[in-house]
Amino acid sequence: MVSGMGSVFGLSELIMKKVSDVENGRIKTEAYRSAVVLSNGNIDNQGYLIRHIELREYIENFDPKRGRYCLVTVLVQTDNEIIEMKYDEGYIDDLGFELLVTSLTKYTGLSALINRALLELKSQRYLM
Repeated sequence: MVSGMGSVFGLSELIMKKVSDVENGRIKTEAYRSAVVLSNGNIDNQGYLIRHIELREYIENFDPKRGRYCLVTVLVQTDNEIIEMKYDEGYIDDLGFELLVTSLTKYTGLSALINRALLELKSQRYLM
């Protein structure tokens, strides 16, 4: 479920409008690793078609005692837009990232995440 570095969308990510709540300049490299939660989806929610959901982990710092300080984002692709939002941050080890993925895919995590992303997209439309 977890993959290594690299962009998942390639060219399509460059063409679509991208919205983000991550501070400008904070993401400086490719994701250290990612986990695709939904691919080739066709979930209709509030007038949006959810196509792809992915967690991405970016290493921002390394402490010899505490390990990697990471920013974890979630990327949601709809039929027209992409939104990348902060999901978690802190000192995260390999197991910690796996637990984030598991918690997102179980319980009500995925539906809450989709609703949060769609609210963010709608609020961005009013700002433009």
